[in-house]
Amino acid sequence: MQTVIIVIHLMLVLGLIGVVLLQRSEGGGLGIGGGGGGGFMSSRGTTNLLTRTTAILAACFFVTSLFLSWLANYERKPSSIINSTSPAPISQPGAPAAPAGGLLDSLKKPEAPSAPQAPQSK
Repeated sequence: MQTVIIVIHLMLVLGLIGVVLLQRSEGGGLGIGGGGGGGFMSSRGTTNLLTRTTAILAACFFVTSLFLSWLANYERKPSSIINSTSPAPISQPGAPAAPAGGLLDSLKKPEAPSAPQAPQSK
């Protein structure tokens, strides 16, 4: 479903780019030549058609963008920050403490016992 919407979205993007490039700018741009005479495809008729087509394609682009963002969030499972951490275990008084172990502690080399130092006299 999402792939179909993405393909439609990309076709709308390409169509929107093409229609925008066809519009006549102040300098002429890539616009369709403005021949003389009246009728449907006159300069004014072409401008109205391209403006309406741009508006329709832009609205469809907006709708597909919203739908894709909704679809991406729809499949996510909600999570809570509060319930994500497990409570720390409570140690019983008088019970021996569990050895603090981990990968770093197991890799640490035991230190060699140092010789007792003689008390310093004053």
